[in-house]
Amino acid sequence: MKYDFTSIIDRRGMDAIAVDGLGTMPGFAPDAPKEGFDAIPMWVADMNFATVPTIVEAVQKRAAHPCFGYFQPTPEYFDSIIRWQETRNGVTGLAAEHIGYENGVLGGVISALNVLCSKGDKVLVHSPTYVGFTSALGNNGYNMVHSPLVKDADGVWRMDFADMEEKIVSQNIHTLLFCSPHNPCGRVWEREELEAVAALCEKHDVKIVSDEIWSDIIRPGCKHIPTQMINDWARQNTAAFYAPSKTFSLAGLIGSYHIIYNKTLRDRVDKESSLSHYNSMNVLSMHALIGAYKPEGYVWTDEMCQVVAGNVDYACNYIAEHFEGVEVFRPQGTYMLFVDCTKWCEAHGKTIDELLHAGQAVGVCWQDGRQFHGPCHVRINLALPLSRVEEAFRRLDKYVFNA
Repeated sequence: MKYDFTSIIDRRGMDAIAVDGLGTMPGFAPDAPKEGFDAIPMWVADMNFATVPTIVEAVQKRAAHPCFGYFQPTPEYFDSIIRWQETRNGVTGLAAEHIGYENGVLGGVISALNVLCSKGDKVLVHSPTYVGFTSALGNNGYNMVHSPLVKDADGVWRMDFADMEEKIVSQNIHTLLFCSPHNPCGRVWEREELEAVAALCEKHDVKIVSDEIWSDIIRPGCKHIPTQMINDWARQNTAAFYAPSKTFSLAGLIGSYHIIYNKTLRDRVDKESSLSHYNSMNVLSMHALIGAYKPEGYVWTDEMCQVVAGNVDYACNYIAEHFEGVEVFRPQGTYMLFVDCTKWCEAHGKTIDELLHAGQAVGVCWQDGRQFHGPCHVRINLALPLSRVEEAFRRLDKYVFNA
């Protein structure tokens, strides 16, 4: 490979809650490990890989100039996004006017919901559910209605369209908050599934707010299809949100963007996003995106996806071979595992709290899946060197699941 995905990076003291936040945020962050074990960060969804060098170069080049005054996003910023979406996702007809800045995907989601809904409205989401959706919607006065994903005979998470329709009709729902690829389950939705979503929403006049932040992190052999590319109705009735932050681990720089083709909806979301007067781009994040979406970033992303797929295969195979009673769907997208420990806990007389703490005590800093509406689940970040994944699973084997 051209880029380095094997070096172990010490992030301690470098503004990383993945390691410095351990034991400091009760109910959110994992416990710090006990003495004798180093921390293997496998919870918060950022990477433990060095990002593509063109990002660092672009930020350093801009930071070398001593003036950081007011600015406007450059044509290169918009051209970079258009080229990225066209090349990687097959998007056609995207222009600069369709793209708008957002500080973060969740902020953009709330701006779109504020335009499409009234406070107290019910919003349809799938469960398991991204913890950020839960907090953002609750904080802003919206009520989530969960439509559970169900596993088919092959263990693949699927949408229950009958359940979705029943809840849309019976609870007067007019907005679907969609996650594509799905977090935390890791589904990359197939075209037929997306067509069914669009048809159901069109039938009942339900607008779609689509979080597609994970769209670059796709298992080889799978393909992300933007919700807006399904048909003209979806194109005109979907607000989609993206960012380079998951792909290139840039969350600390802040900077996301929306794609909205419908001018009326776009104008209203732009206005809503502007009302706080804090939704404004950072000049270094603009240059970071431009650096990310250079040709080197395409190569780096492809290699990263291969590395993540290898880590996923290792972890899923290890679970199947060594952890009886533990079930996991091999994710098609994202770098997260959503692991069902129900049968293991029942067989061993353990609670999910006891299981979580046992892993955290030996430095496997995994995440409580109940935050994502998984009743006996853990969520595991695999975006780190394979050697660290291997060490984490050796510890889980020796000290937790087969202790």
